[in-house]
Amino acid sequence: MTLGPEQLGRSRADLAEALRDLRKRAGLTGDRLAKRCAMSQSKISKIETGKTTASLIDVERILRAVEAPPELVSEVMALARMANTEWQDKRSSWRRGLEKRQAELAALESESTEMRYFLPSMLTGLLATPEYVRASLTHSPGDTSKTVARKLERQAVLYDTSKQFTFLLTEQAIRWAIVPPSAMAVQIDRLTSLSRLPNIRIGIVPDGTNIPRGPLNTFTVYDDRLATAETFTGRIIFQDGRDVAQYREVFDMYAGFAIYGDDARDYLAARVQSLLRDL
Repeated sequence: MTLGPEQLGRSRADLAEALRDLRKRAGLTGDRLAKRCAMSQSKISKIETGKTTASLIDVERILRAVEAPPELVSEVMALARMANTEWQDKRSSWRRGLEKRQAELAALESESTEMRYFLPSMLTGLLATPEYVRASLTHSPGDTSKTVARKLERQAVLYDTSKQFTFLLTEQAIRWAIVPPSAMAVQIDRLTSLSRLPNIRIGIVPDGTNIPRGPLNTFTVYDDRLATAETFTGRIIFQDGRDVAQYREVFDMYAGFAIYGDDARDYLAARVQSLLRDL
């Protein structure tokens, strides 16, 4: 089974149908299957009708309960992984309007308590100054003024002290100058100010740090329920607990190489001085 991006997010109905068929082939009622799996009958019903997407653990329980043959186990597990993953291509986002994407992100941030951002190459909009936000959207089609406004509005969530934010940046992300040096100096000063908020932790991985695993892409983890990974052509959304846990592990690994607090602020101050000397 090919796991191409065009298939991601389209297999929920296929998974529901496959699990329903396996139960019937095993001669089990929904109630009997629920008892074998230590689930409620209503949960089995919602899984089989596609109202609830079964997690990989749920699927494993069901496959064991119906004694599915090995060749079907691998097929259904592949379906389950796809059903718990969604592909959002960038062109579709452009067609819908980038400001709608900002509304989706604001909803995610509103529903989450602990957020982790891994930023290997550029800053995220939550940390950005207006000039940096505008510059980051120059490659986007059409009028981006509404998107700029929505990105800046989203920053209010940073001051909600019921939420915890960790931003992990490589030195490259801070040095990547999408705005002139004077504007980058202002941007870095903003990072310093935000790092002093009690619910925000900003870590910096300095150049030259010996890390055995290279950074592949920007990703964000929302609590322990969802992770998103960015690519040039779109984003992948992972909702299966195992995928989310793996992203948290990767984040924690990189976080162990970062500097924080006064050390990070001293680094940022030195970077600002370097930029101002070059003016």
